Amino acid sequence: MAARGHVQDPNDRRLRPIYDYLDNGNNKMAIQQADKLLKKHKDLHCAKVLKAIGLQRTGKQDEAYALAQEVAALEPTDDNSLQALTILYREMHRPELVTKLYEAAVKKVPNSEEYHSHLFMAYARVGEYKKMQQAGMALYKIVPKNPYYFWSVMSLIMQSISAQDENLSKTMFLPLAERMVEKMVKEDKIEAEAEVELYYMILERLEKYKEALDVVRGKLGEKLTSELQSRENKCMAMYKKLCRWPECNALSRRLLLKNSDDWQFYITYFDSVFQLIDESWTPPPEEEHSLEGEVHYSIEQAVKFIEERITEESKSSRPLRGPYLAKLELIRRLRYRGCNDEYKLGDPEELMFQYFKKFGDKPCCFTDLKVFVDLLPSSQYTKFINQLLEVIPLSATVESEIALPADIKALQQHLCVVQLSRLLGIYHTMDKKQKLTVVRELMLRYRHGLEFGKSCLKTELQFSDYYCLLAVHLLLDLWLEGEETAVWQCLTLLEEGLSHSPSNAQFKLLLIRIYCRLGAFEPVTELYSSLDAKHIQHDTIGYLLTRYAESLGHYAAASQSCNFALRFFHSNQKDTSEYIIQAYKYGAFEKIPEFIAFRNRLNSSLHFAQVRTERMLLDLLLEANIDQMFDLMLLVLNVQINQFRRKYKIHESEPKEDDIPWKDLRDNRDLTVLFNWDPKDRDISEEHRKLSLEEETMWLRIRSLTLRLVSGLPTLSHTIQPKNSEKTAENGVSSKIDTIRSLLQQLEAAVDSGKKFLEQKIQYPVLGPPPTRMAGFFSNGSCQCQTSLFYLVSDIYELDTNGLEDSAEIQERIGNSFKSLVERLTDLFNKCKGDLIEVRDGTLKTHPNLLENLVFFVETISIALWPPVFTHFLDYVTELQTLTSNVIDHIKGLEIILTALKLEELSLKDTLLLQEEKKFTKTVQGKVQSSYHHSVQEIGELLKKRLDTIKKLKI
Repeated sequence: MAARGHVQDPNDRRLRPIYDYLDNGNNKMAIQQADKLLKKHKDLHCAKVLKAIGLQRTGKQDEAYALAQEVAALEPTDDNSLQALTILYREMHRPELVTKLYEAAVKKVPNSEEYHSHLFMAYARVGEYKKMQQAGMALYKIVPKNPYYFWSVMSLIMQSISAQDENLSKTMFLPLAERMVEKMVKEDKIEAEAEVELYYMILERLEKYKEALDVVRGKLGEKLTSELQSRENKCMAMYKKLCRWPECNALSRRLLLKNSDDWQFYITYFDSVFQLIDESWTPPPEEEHSLEGEVHYSIEQAVKFIEERITEESKSSRPLRGPYLAKLELIRRLRYRGCNDEYKLGDPEELMFQYFKKFGDKPCCFTDLKVFVDLLPSSQYTKFINQLLEVIPLSATVESEIALPADIKALQQHLCVVQLSRLLGIYHTMDKKQKLTVVRELMLRYRHGLEFGKSCLKTELQFSDYYCLLAVHLLLDLWLEGEETAVWQCLTLLEEGLSHSPSNAQFKLLLIRIYCRLGAFEPVTELYSSLDAKHIQHDTIGYLLTRYAESLGHYAAASQSCNFALRFFHSNQKDTSEYIIQAYKYGAFEKIPEFIAFRNRLNSSLHFAQVRTERMLLDLLLEANIDQMFDLMLLVLNVQINQFRRKYKIHESEPKEDDIPWKDLRDNRDLTVLFNWDPKDRDISEEHRKLSLEEETMWLRIRSLTLRLVSGLPTLSHTIQPKNSEKTAENGVSSKIDTIRSLLQQLEAAVDSGKKFLEQKIQYPVLGPPPTRMAGFFSNGSCQCQTSLFYLVSDIYELDTNGLEDSAEIQERIGNSFKSLVERLTDLFNKCKGDLIEVRDGTLKTHPNLLENLVFFVETISIALWPPVFTHFLDYVTELQTLTSNVIDHIKGLEIILTALKLEELSLKDTLLLQEEKKFTKTVQGKVQSSYHHSVQEIGELLKKRLDTIKKLKI
């Protein structure tokens, strides 16, 4: 409410108490105060709007809307009413109503700069680019200020970006925008940097690179001053587009002479040198090499230039990494091209050794050298590591059998060597005993390193945290090789690390992945919450939470995590509009297409589509009362989904409608969020990413079709067509049963595609993308159960449509289908049997697949309650009741076993655990036990509700 006008009016004084109540969240008092004021001043429109805001915030949306429309119909022109209505419509997620409001205000007060400006911004919120262009020009005619003129120009560019026809974009919108700017250039009216940026953007989009270069190099380019080297960067971009490699080379060389630590210009310098060599370029005689000065066009010149940069660096007061890394980069490029000139630069092993001596105490040393380790021959790996270790000042102590660093610098150097050892695969060649010895040594070094971080705040990381992480990675290797105890040791060490470094996100992320792999979701909620994920991270790392919450039986947590994600995706739509408006206000025109692309990318997010689908399936699953199920379906499909669609501009919800942008789906997951020191052959590859996206898309298609089929079932059972009806379509729209049958065919095709995909038996790296639930869905029989159920409903519909005469064959088929369905459900239950946690040789062993099977069983039994009443129906319901009762008894047994499990009697066989680690081991095992107990309880409660539903069906 802070953005209200400051008109000196008695009404301001009268309205102030209502504003204050609303600002303080006291909405009921605001409504009462508004009512009092309206009794005295019936025509005080703003009071009505403020009352509407209070009603909106207390959940009375319909009353608020009616009151707002009553005021809007009067077409108010006072600031207070207009701004209050704007706030109300934003809170209602109805920005399109704001445009109508200001269109009316502009008609009544045609010369108001403020109202025209508000109208433009209202159009910007809803993406009406054509109207924005017109509003911008109307504003410029009233008040001839440059920003308003260029608002109109930018709106033309936005029309070109949003145009479906690229030809139209390049032949109409962009040329018109160019002419409008050229007019201002000729009249010498260009005032601000933003206007030059806009001109440059237009020329670049028109692919007029030479003209864009002339603008940047000319008088207008002098205005490009807000960003460091903005002018040079734009020149460089145009030179590359025009393939003017001499200028690229000369400019990058000149910039490196100014700053020999700017890596981007080394890359451009090398690219241009080799392009010139390939083109056999030579400088023109008796002329300047290029517009930008001297050009280097041979390997000898490049070598000499890099050597000169290193010599210059040695005289610098501050050590610079760029020249040394540039030397290694040049060697790599020469080697790639098969040149024999790399010897002129020196031996890569020696250069990396010297680099380590100079920068080894910097945390960035490892990431710098990581890029160049492929220059080392594999036979020299061990020798190279030993060479590095020799120069680290380590000293043996009385208490320890290994040499330890005396200060933080030595610790960083040693950490760098350990990380390189892992990267070069030295640890991977070790046997179990050697790996355990290394783990013990790393943890000893970790605990010793804590001495250096005693003064660290809780928000700071310990200097030795990487030792702990590397030890965990080694234990994960052992676990994958079949060593069961290793995974518990991983959790123990991570919990210990987290107790010393509570803000270490890597510890938390690894704990989340491992707990989920073991089937324990309960600890994950708190861990993820403590990560304090912000904004885009709900899309990039949200999959860590949503993938496992429901599948491990934590329905409440699943519902909450989906809500978190959906809240972010919803706010993205609103927030992006505000960013765009701010960009117009402050002339940051080049950011506007980026904001639009960002919004589109999030709207096409794979994670968004998954969360939306799973959230709606979850809503249906958690509803217990069969009498309310149809009403719930209407509620979910008409209210909730429609809210989603209004927020995200998605089409109306019908079973035959599919709103997921399959062709444009974007995988925004951050699959490298976990630190990894594995060699390339063990790391996440592009192939893994591609396969994971393919698998996720297939599973999403199956889930989406399941949702659409389930949403179509009540429409069949509540709207039976007349007997022998020939009417299968009306106004070109297929009948509901045809839609269901079409969806069934699509589901069959999606299932077949999924099965073929799984035949590849893809194994992702342990820290790579988590696999979907698709494999379990097929193997445990849930898929067959659900598909046969949908076909059963189709058969029942056919029977109801044709009548009972001469339908013995259909009735028999339906009866057999009921029997077959119960048999399949029984088989699915059999695959849920077994201990979720068992003790084997004094060690805990979890069986998360049994938990996932139980969750699939609950979902399938919920869907199995949908068939309409039929002759064989009571027998079917009786069998379902018996089966569900058996499952509930089984779950009660699991609860008893989990409660009775005596974890204190467990002892890890390996002597690796020290006394101080044992308390963390007990904590970890307790968390896993508690999580399984929680999962079983939630599944049991849901099944009890299902049993009550089944009993009602018999009545």
